[in-house]
Amino acid sequence: MEKPSEVRERILKYATLLFHKQGYQATGINQVIAEANVAKASLYQHFASKEALCLAYLNRRHTCWMQALREYLGQDASEDKVILRAFDFITHMNQQEDYRGCAFINISSETPSLSNGAILEVIQNHKNDLRHLLNQLASQDPAGFTVPETGDQLYTLYEGALIASKIFRSDWPVQQAKQVVRHLQSSTLN
Repeated sequence: MEKPSEVRERILKYATLLFHKQGYQATGINQVIAEANVAKASLYQHFASKEALCLAYLNRRHTCWMQALREYLGQDASEDKVILRAFDFITHMNQQEDYRGCAFINISSETPSLSNGAILEVIQNHKNDLRHLLNQLASQDPAGFTVPETGDQLYTLYEGALIASKIFRSDWPVQQAKQVVRHLQSSTLN
């Protein structure tokens, strides 16, 4: 007999796969139930609603994504390249996830009626954590960036590269963003 935590994990696993692959709106609760091979009562025992399942998905995604980004940044300790490496992470994720884009932006665009409560709060928390990390990297850069101004500019550039790379299914937006970062670094050092 499975433990409740195992059932919960299986439900969350299949919801994650489906939300990420087909989108939140296109994924019905009955499909999650069928894919996870659980009874409807089991799903609702662990998640009170589809929104609750979405919140669990986003919270899990946040934890995994931020951890993966930090590990990726840790592969290059060079302070002058760490910001560029953060942009390289977009390319890395694009290759792993076939240009699926940002789960948080995807959910936000699919759930305008839900994005004024708990879902929006989780999305904003994720984006604020990313913004904070980029501000932290900017403050450590040898170019001597002004924080939060430059960090916020890097964040905006990062989001733009992330969205455009999904739209064009190409990494050229990431490369263009890196060129802007290099320009900022060189103009600040001079």
